[in-house]
Amino acid sequence: MDRFLLVLAFISPLLLCSCFASYLEDQKRDRIRELPGQPRNVSFSQYSGYVTVNEQRGRALFYWLTESPVNRVPKARPLVLWLNGGPGCSSVAYGAAEEIGPFRIRPDGKSLYLNPYAWNKLANLLFLESPAGVGFSYTNTTSDLYTTGDERTAEDAYTFLVKWFERFPQYKHRDLYIVGESYAGHFVPQLSKLVYERNKGISNPVLNLKGFMVGNAVTDDYHDFVGTFEYWWSHGLISDSTYRKLRIACYSVPSQHPSLQCMEALRTAELEQGNIDPYSIFTRPCNNTVTLKRFLMGRYPWMSRAYDPCTERYSNSYFNRPNVQKALHANVTRLPYPWKACSDIVGSYWTDSPVSMLPIYKELIAAGVKIWVFSGDTDAVVPVTATRYSINALKLPTITNWYPWYDQGKVGGWSQVYKGLTFVSVAGAGHEVPLHRPRQAFILFRSFLEDKPMPVN
Repeated sequence: MDRFLLVLAFISPLLLCSCFASYLEDQKRDRIRELPGQPRNVSFSQYSGYVTVNEQRGRALFYWLTESPVNRVPKARPLVLWLNGGPGCSSVAYGAAEEIGPFRIRPDGKSLYLNPYAWNKLANLLFLESPAGVGFSYTNTTSDLYTTGDERTAEDAYTFLVKWFERFPQYKHRDLYIVGESYAGHFVPQLSKLVYERNKGISNPVLNLKGFMVGNAVTDDYHDFVGTFEYWWSHGLISDSTYRKLRIACYSVPSQHPSLQCMEALRTAELEQGNIDPYSIFTRPCNNTVTLKRFLMGRYPWMSRAYDPCTERYSNSYFNRPNVQKALHANVTRLPYPWKACSDIVGSYWTDSPVSMLPIYKELIAAGVKIWVFSGDTDAVVPVTATRYSINALKLPTITNWYPWYDQGKVGGWSQVYKGLTFVSVAGAGHEVPLHRPRQAFILFRSFLEDKPMPVN
């Protein structure tokens, strides 16, 4: 026995050193030295690469980590996982490149400039391209692209997190928040529920989930329909007769596919709205765009891609550059098509999508998970009225009634604090709040992290 202990004492440090060296090598491999066109005054570290989430089918998800600047003590700051929606749209194209990331792409599609309101000033940001087939993420099994849905997306994202923390053990037990927008209104609460359930009985979990936040989020089919049509009508985007038709044809509890009558009413509504940007109704559309609305899929046929097609063009140009892909360690040889901001396949063949996220909200509120919901009030795709109807359906007691919040003496939006949930609207912001109102979105994010109400002066 003594001899066994002696051998074990000799081997254990070797195993520890081996594991230590392994993850350091992985991090070194994923370290981004410099992005093409990157400004010189960058004071934070970046990593990107792949995590295989299903060995048998060859599914691997692409991530991009932007740490907080060194002078802001990144080791003490939380980790925020950002997810975009679609479903089928890239967190690199939208969240990272035009919303909360440290860089913005110039119109030349070749160079970058610093975002003064980047969220990595407050937290370490982990952007995930999910599910496989979106952005740089891939699968070696083509049929996966046609059979993706909410359940697999959540499971793969959870597997990603578990494996990613093994690669970056310095983030284990760190405060973790999951944040996203649009159809990530499904991804974020479903992943949060998985993390919560699998943490049960663990006193010091590696995935130390503290809360989630979603913006202009697809939440509950029925209330999303009701609130969206009401927004269209109340903002003068559709006629009285079309509003009545929508109420009759689409107000029943929605199925996976809207009725033919509902689809016809939606097409009429599209014609009546004209060539506006539904993601930001008071913003001029990009030039040379005939229409910004496309009937894409399933239950949300009015949903198209993202806020600004011009900005999307910058992303398509930049992330398709070979030197950019090399700097990001993107394994583009595995991709069946060039990199695109949104997949033409994944979202069009979505297989499962629960009609409501409200049961998950109730479960996680009861568990004490911090939940914030925000909404840009010029978005006609998932408008503020839809979000408010969904929140009202939870029937939560009010802690602080509706009040205006301020930024430099001007109203930044409105807020209401419920027992277990905080709602914040952002005045003048469209579907992508940090794109339209970057400063106000930064204030919102800071308040969320600090768990403080929105400022009143």
